[in-house]
Amino acid sequence: MRATFCALILLALMCQAAAAQIRLKDLVEFDGVRGNDLIGYGLVVGLDGTGDGLRNAPFTEDIMTNILERLGVNVTGEQFRPRNVAAVLVTATLPPFARTGSRVDVTVSAIGDANSLFGGTLVMTPLNGADGQIYAVAQGAVIAGGVAARGEAAQVVEGVPTSGTIPGGARVEREVDFQLASLSRVRLALRQADFTTALHIERAINTHFGRAVAAMQDSGTVVLDIAATRAPTAAHALSRIENLPISPGTRARVVIDQRSGTIVMGEDVRISRVAVAQGGLTLRVEEMPQAIQPNPFSPGETVVVPRTNAEIMPQPGTGLAELQGGTSLAEVVAGLNALGVGPRDMIDILNTINAAGALHADLVVH
Repeated sequence: MRATFCALILLALMCQAAAAQIRLKDLVEFDGVRGNDLIGYGLVVGLDGTGDGLRNAPFTEDIMTNILERLGVNVTGEQFRPRNVAAVLVTATLPPFARTGSRVDVTVSAIGDANSLFGGTLVMTPLNGADGQIYAVAQGAVIAGGVAARGEAAQVVEGVPTSGTIPGGARVEREVDFQLASLSRVRLALRQADFTTALHIERAINTHFGRAVAAMQDSGTVVLDIAATRAPTAAHALSRIENLPISPGTRARVVIDQRSGTIVMGEDVRISRVAVAQGGLTLRVEEMPQAIQPNPFSPGETVVVPRTNAEIMPQPGTGLAELQGGTSLAEVVAGLNALGVGPRDMIDILNTINAAGALHADLVVH
């Protein structure tokens, strides 16, 4: 347990050193330079009997019929129920400035009762944008994200075999019209809104160009005047500033994932002086039945008399610990580690400290 918290302290110190100077492009998004989500509905074929049961997924039969009829095969009125096909949703992100003919990765997910997409091939599937237009076409062999095996009375599943990817599986057929060169001003949107970080970005850009070319609009936006930079185009101006080192200002935050028991604390987390008592009870119930026999040569039957031993014991490591006013993450963790509790109990402790008003940080619970 102590080794775990020592590793957490070391990780925090490493993050502190690494976070001293961050590149500008890792802190902001440039206005207009964004991807676009695509989605399509297709069919995966070639499965080894792990596809949709067509009785339970009639939409799979519909799309299969449509594909075969487009290929000149008339199956109207025919009764065929193969188990080697599966209906899927295909999703992808069209990256900014993607050109016709370039390739993007796609994700394939089963929507019927298929058991696995392992070994399947996605048939040509158009991918539509939010405006209903086709921007890419996907096709290729599916790399499933897991494996499943079953027998007569049991089955085992590793990963998620009903979902997979096709690296470079979609070819761009339509470009998104965006003229970056025509922009006279570009907004830099901070991924984590913070007035201090926005001010540091403004000062770093103006210092780099030697004049006022950037202005902080609010905690999440810095506006760059392209004309004032005297760069030939907006792309040239952005290329000159995207690698500028910035010292970001971050809010103190504690993030808790209750499902996995993961706790992440920022270096700026502080606590007021507080005493914490953590403990629990262990209930042990032991059955010790006894058999009672009648006297020799006397009428009667053997009777089993129930005997139960029940006791309640406190868990080891319980007690009262005092956490001094924390001046660093190391002191906070060391104080909590003095209780000798696990991560699950640590979540309850942090929630209680926050409820008492002694935790000076944003507590985010997932």
